Amino acid sequence: MKNRYEALLVLNSQGKEDSVHDIVDRLESDFKKEGAEIEQVQKMDKRQFAYAAGPLDAGFYVNFVFHAEPDLINKLKSKFKLDPEVYRQHYQRLREKTEKKERKEKPAKKLARSK
Repeated sequence: MKNRYEALLVLNSQGKEDSVHDIVDRLESDFKKEGAEIEQVQKMDKRQFAYAAGPLDAGFYVNFVFHAEPDLINKLKSKFKLDPEVYRQHYQRLREKTEKKERKEKPAKKLARSK
């Protein structure tokens, strides 16, 4: 059964600001090659890190929302760990999308009057 996941990737864009969109397209095709069904790709631009924990002080953030088998996450982690352009990665399982039901308006509560 395929689950819905979110992958937040921080790209090492140092000296490659012009080719970031090409890197994102390549990563998207890597997801598809492994069997993930991409729902959404959010390019969130370059941001400074809160603290420098390594050689970089900023990175280009990209968020992928996709459907995949649970064992695919470990494959993607190990694949992108070897990719020099992926600086950090984080995966999270999401709830399945459900249609929002219309809420019925409840009558307002009456406040007690002071005498």
